[in-house]
Amino acid sequence: MALLNFKKRDAGGAQPVNPQVEAFLQGYSIEVMPRTAAKVDDFRDLLPAGTRVYVAHIEGTPIEEMVATAKRLNDQGFPVMPHFPARIIQDKATLADWLDRYQSEADIKQALLLAGGVKTPFGEFESSMQLLETGLFDKAGFTTLHVAGHPEGNKDIDPDGSDKNVSEALMWKQKFYERTDAKMALATQFAFEADPIIEWADAIKAAGVDIPIHIGIAGPAKLQTLIKFAIACGVGPSLKVLQKRAMDVTKLLLPYEPTDVLTKLAAHKAENPDFNITNVHFFPLGGIKTNANWAINNGGASAKPVNS
Repeated sequence: MALLNFKKRDAGGAQPVNPQVEAFLQGYSIEVMPRTAAKVDDFRDLLPAGTRVYVAHIEGTPIEEMVATAKRLNDQGFPVMPHFPARIIQDKATLADWLDRYQSEADIKQALLLAGGVKTPFGEFESSMQLLETGLFDKAGFTTLHVAGHPEGNKDIDPDGSDKNVSEALMWKQKFYERTDAKMALATQFAFEADPIIEWADAIKAAGVDIPIHIGIAGPAKLQTLIKFAIACGVGPSLKVLQKRAMDVTKLLLPYEPTDVLTKLAAHKAENPDFNITNVHFFPLGGIKTNANWAINNGGASAKPVNS
């Protein structure tokens, strides 16, 4: 197996790695889909040992493909966290079947629970809270359960533009976290500005939410690609960062990189060790290999054990 060079980016006169960013990237996770994962021959060539890999379950993807992808990643030594989108799960029997398949065929015991992007539920579930309330995850031995976080709100959940429903759901998740033994984290939608992310993280902590945050970050990508995904995913005010960049002819054709947002977040974390953002979660919108190489070049060359 050919291994990539995990040395710091300091050879050939290149910019050295920012030590704060390097520390912030330790234990990062990354998201794949079965069709994108199939393009990677061996993830051990790209990711540090122990990197958590989320497997996104998009509407129409057969559960067989999801489980096969999870098994392949697990066999290569990576902790795997498949998505469980509530709105595409028809009933408790379907949920129980998925849990059994993941555990028996791929040795998976962790999951990301979310509502999902489908507007009309396929069956009886429409929120991650309903999935948690079934008790099936605990019964199946799933010990690590991540749920969604929304630094910029979510118009699907709060069509009026407020954060009322999102906030109520977050408090429900906090109470579940307090009354169960589940290891939990908030895996968030991606955003592009550090200051609003910091304000949101501080605000939910002040409100009594102490679930660790794994902040969503869009990986390197063409600007046009990123804007398309950001609009489709309902990214909020920080979308203006991309729109402003698109108006600069000198930057229009250059790929976006998450350097600025991660540098600011990492500096804040270094100055405030108790900051509730504990990990980075990458959305590799410009490709898994591109994202993995960017992480390596910026210090993300090793994984740390994570408790959430």
